[in-house]
Amino acid sequence: MAVIIRQKLVIGDIGQQKLIQSSVLIIGAGGLGCPISLYLVSAGIGHVTIIDDDIVSLSNLHRQILFNESDIDIPKVYVAKAKLKAINSAAKIDAIWERLTLKNAHDLC
Repeated sequence: MAVIIRQKLVIGDIGQQKLIQSSVLIIGAGGLGCPISLYLVSAGIGHVTIIDDDIVSLSNLHRQILFNESDIDIPKVYVAKAKLKAINSAAKIDAIWERLTLKNAHDLC
């Protein structure tokens, strides 16, 4: 990725390797989860897990930048995973279509 080549000029090979070895959990693929997931995957984070129990709806499209009209009625996490893999195929993206609760937080996180 051209972006990573330019980024390595700033953080070096060691810094980029640390990003590749990093894991991030994103709870919610909405107005904040969408852009942060794009930035993290584009920067080279090696493992991203997204937890969300919602589906894409028309009312999401103006603020949730990963989604478009063809994604309506599909679980957000599955759309996000496909689009993020298209940006950085080397990243491991886990999509969990479930609501995070006190009962399942330990198992999911």
